[in-house]
Amino acid sequence: MRSSGRNSGNRNYRGAGNQRDDNQKRAGRPRPEERRYDVGEGGRGQGGEDARRGRGEAARGGAKGGPKQGAKQGGAKRTGPKGGGRPGQGGGRPGPARPREYDAQIEERNRARHNKPQVKLPKTFGDQEGERLQKVLARAGLGSRRACEELVDQARVEVNGRIVTEQGLRVDPDKDEIKVDGLTVATQSHLFFALNKPAGVVSTMEDPDGRQCLGDYVTNRETRLFHVGRLDTETEGIILLTNHGELSHRLTHPRYGVTKTYLAAIQGPLPRDLGKQLKNGIELEDGYARADNFRVVENTGKNYLVEVTLHEGRKHIVRRMLAEAGFPVDKLVRTAFGPIALGDQKSGWLRRLTNTEVGMLMREVDL
Repeated sequence: MRSSGRNSGNRNYRGAGNQRDDNQKRAGRPRPEERRYDVGEGGRGQGGEDARRGRGEAARGGAKGGPKQGAKQGGAKRTGPKGGGRPGQGGGRPGPARPREYDAQIEERNRARHNKPQVKLPKTFGDQEGERLQKVLARAGLGSRRACEELVDQARVEVNGRIVTEQGLRVDPDKDEIKVDGLTVATQSHLFFALNKPAGVVSTMEDPDGRQCLGDYVTNRETRLFHVGRLDTETEGIILLTNHGELSHRLTHPRYGVTKTYLAAIQGPLPRDLGKQLKNGIELEDGYARADNFRVVENTGKNYLVEVTLHEGRKHIVRRMLAEAGFPVDKLVRTAFGPIALGDQKSGWLRRLTNTEVGMLMREVDL
């Protein structure tokens, strides 16, 4: 009876035959000191009771006999000796500062990294050279980019003598020869102007004597222009200004024979063979001068307005020819320079040539 009383009173005894031990074994629950507190697994494997609770107290580290919630975190921070951790890694006092020599080495490495020479990538990985053809054509005044693409589709555009059949071609406006319908396209870097020079204006860009000159009409232009050929001071009419040196040279060279047309006011009566005389050649002090064409435009009494076309560019050539034939000139106006006509352009007005006009000029001199 005593032994049974002692056994019944000492129920915490965990020896063999203990009823509580047998109950725990049957329930499949580990003893408190054997329980695992695997917070990352959400409390799995902690016995049937923890499995039923899911992420309960055991998952939060708050089960009876288990570690407290802040204990694991605090313990994780102290990974090294006391005071030996680096600043910013938690736990203990900050470590000693790095030596200056080490900082200098880091800075030197950073400088070497950023001061490396720039690597030149292949063209396939970098910016492609040149501009798109339709963009160059649109800037030259041939229409919108879409309209210029249609010109390419119609096989009307050629680059360096070859007709373009595909879109997206890139060109260099300063080097490549671009033509539309056989006419050269003027690039943005070249300027072409036509001035209706009034009488009394000197055919120079600057005049040391302070007289009115061609440069007075282009003073607001940043690009330096020069005149193509000359006109007498008292002669009116069209004169070209450009910064295209090769075109200017060819337009004035006798080899290319670019014609100029003049209207001259003279006094008659005129013999019927005056035109024939001029075409056959008039002997001047510096050699013969011949006209390419001659016709009477208007006749009022003794006043005649005649048109003379010639390709020579000698000084005072028209005045000298008509004066040698016996008909001094009262007034002289140049109405055309090659394919560029003066038209109704007012005296003293400067206008920019169209792309078509520039193309005609270049075709005139095989450019």
